[in-house]
Amino acid sequence: MIGILIFPDFQLLDAAGPISVFEIAARASGKPLALRVLAAKAGLVRSSSGVEMMARDLKSANAITTLVIAGGAGVAEAARCEVTRAFVQRLAKRGVRVASVCSGAFVLAEAGLLDGRRATTHWGRTREFVARYPRVKFEPDQIFTRDGHVWTSAGISAGIDLALAMVTEDDGEEIAQATARQLVLYHRRSGGQSQFSSLLELKAPNGRFGALLSWARENLDAPLTVEELADRAGMSARHFARAFAAETGTTPSKAVERLRLEVARERVQSSREAIELVAETTGFRDPERMRRAFIRAFGQPPQALRRAARTG
Repeated sequence: MIGILIFPDFQLLDAAGPISVFEIAARASGKPLALRVLAAKAGLVRSSSGVEMMARDLKSANAITTLVIAGGAGVAEAARCEVTRAFVQRLAKRGVRVASVCSGAFVLAEAGLLDGRRATTHWGRTREFVARYPRVKFEPDQIFTRDGHVWTSAGISAGIDLALAMVTEDDGEEIAQATARQLVLYHRRSGGQSQFSSLLELKAPNGRFGALLSWARENLDAPLTVEELADRAGMSARHFARAFAAETGTTPSKAVERLRLEVARERVQSSREAIELVAETTGFRDPERMRRAFIRAFGQPPQALRRAARTG
């Protein structure tokens, strides 16, 4: 049985996302859905959006084999709650698979379950988390982490990725793929992927150069020189370079490299493609050039990120 732990001012999607994944996976596998929403106090629990969710009390958790803890604006108070901490500790000691979504990691950390373990949380809480919990092996740029029976995920929608990974473990790849299709997800993200999208990081990703950047992302094997991009934008190279920097906050060449890095990292971590082939098809051409770019951006070469993704 799966338990979803919520508290006053929880983030609704932190709970609803994983619930939907487990519901659809149960339907796809033909198994009955065994899931309970739990809270320190039974009854209607108000989320930060004002929408309420009905929860049972913690005494209803005897059959729980997986516990997913939501995050949200009320997480600090939930993490200080002795009843909640003792409950989470008791389940973990029993061998239950425990997980957090977004800032729910603060509850796990306060319960001492992340000491010496790999973990992540929402990027916006990184500084606070690291300062508060120095014994955690914090990995700020991960979609989700798994260290033994303890799982953590990044912000909000990453809880869906975490839940899909659990479905893969419990029911197999075919059911997980069917669940992702039913959810109309573009693709399933591996745990080692970055929390950030290169396009979203730009100052104006949907501005007048949005379509050009989307085209560039689909054609990374092309040279994508400033002259080529300017020609496609219908501008002189000099005017294009100035306008692009003013619009996006970066140069065309740096934007292209970030797009190449994002796609290359995804393929390095989630496929068995040869590093040389990844370098060739993402426009780096030379594996050494890609290696240097990875070290600048991620602090590690491609091979190290692939090993870490497989281990995680």
